Amino acid sequence: MTTTLRNRLLLLLVLPVCVLAVAGSWWGYRSAETAAGQHDQRLLRLLPQLADSVMAPAIGKDMEPLMALSPSIDDFVRNRSGITGFAVADLDGHVLAGDPWISVVVPTTPAAEFHSQEFGGITYRVAVQRAMTAGAGEMVVALADGSDVRQQWRHQLLTHVLLPNMLLVVVAALLIYWSVRKAFKPLLDLAQAVESRSPRDLSPIDETTSPKEVRPLVQSLNRLFGLVQAQSETQRRFVADAAHQLRTPLAALQAQVEAWALMAAQVERLGPASAGAEADQPQSGLFLQTEQIEKLRNATRRTSQLAHQLLALSRADARHVQSQAHERVDLKELCENLLEAFWDSAAAKQIDLGLEVEAVYISGQAWLLRELLSNLVDNAIKYTPSGGQVTLRCGRRRLGGRQPQAFLQVEDDGPGVPLGETGRILERFYRLPGSVGEGSGLGLAIAHEIAQGHHAALRLTPGAGQQGLQVTLVFPE
Repeated sequence: MTTTLRNRLLLLLVLPVCVLAVAGSWWGYRSAETAAGQHDQRLLRLLPQLADSVMAPAIGKDMEPLMALSPSIDDFVRNRSGITGFAVADLDGHVLAGDPWISVVVPTTPAAEFHSQEFGGITYRVAVQRAMTAGAGEMVVALADGSDVRQQWRHQLLTHVLLPNMLLVVVAALLIYWSVRKAFKPLLDLAQAVESRSPRDLSPIDETTSPKEVRPLVQSLNRLFGLVQAQSETQRRFVADAAHQLRTPLAALQAQVEAWALMAAQVERLGPASAGAEADQPQSGLFLQTEQIEKLRNATRRTSQLAHQLLALSRADARHVQSQAHERVDLKELCENLLEAFWDSAAAKQIDLGLEVEAVYISGQAWLLRELLSNLVDNAIKYTPSGGQVTLRCGRRRLGGRQPQAFLQVEDDGPGVPLGETGRILERFYRLPGSVGEGSGLGLAIAHEIAQGHHAALRLTPGAGQQGLQVTLVFPE
């Protein structure tokens, strides 16, 4: 739209310049026509005086008639030598006196006639008339003048009119284009600033950097950003409050189900006789089978985990993270703590949980980075088959940047992720088709939100030997 408006404005400014150039050319031609008309009138006044200058006819065959040029004719011919001429011819058009190069076309009427003639590189305006001479009877007289303004204007049309006007239009178009581009630069900068923003950046635009005419648009954009941010904040608070409210009853439900599961396991170990004895006690009334209790326990665990992830997702919002104060985080200590926390779950699946770390510190929020790493390790252990390997890494390496960068990495040798799905698995609630195990599809989404809040890049690549998945979080330099 900006380009169209710019071209439209350029056209509206250049078009009047073109019209003015054409009007100037037409005005110059009309001025030349006026001057030429005055020139023709002068020639008409001089023709009778030329006829009166013929005093007597020629004495011999090849001799000129006797002439005595009047002062006006003499001044016309002598003072403007080289661009004027005259001729006296008979009624057959044969030149008897004067300049023989003048083409005399005998008029059919007594009225004077005009024509143009080229001679010696000069275009002459020639006036011809049949007139009664002073002593030789009716003859044809002609006057030629090479100073005709109209003829000069026609010859100099390209160099003195068209070329300067075309040059004027081109220069004006370039100047107007530069001026329009300069004038539109604040608007283009505003468009670039809005276009380069991330979908999560809803901070207001500085109105002082925009021209007065554009400020209403900036104010409208800021008002829209404010409304969207308020709505997003309301939604985030709702998810956080809902998840927080769900955690207490879910925790109580999970505790109760865990107690049922322990009682069911105890009954199975003691046998039916013990079950009858336990039935007499009020606190041991079991009305569900062990398999059903186990399913109920898994369901409550998944629901509790989902509530926890929803709460973490609302707190991991990139705008919320960026607005909070950051602290110095020891990535090596973070990896060591996570190794200890997931050691039992990895051992239960006979997974080799390894650690390759070196001391490195970054600026961020420790609890969010712990949540990120927990989700990555939990996913790796969940989807890696028994007997596999999961490795935690941190340190500083040259990972495509000009200088070594701090990084966190979790690598497994599980089924991995197809190349076409690496972008989609970062979406919320998305799980790969045919995924084994149970999950909500929020782990990597939470990790992605936390990474954006720390201005870090989350890279998903195949593991060693093109097997498994390697998730790397690269922090800015």
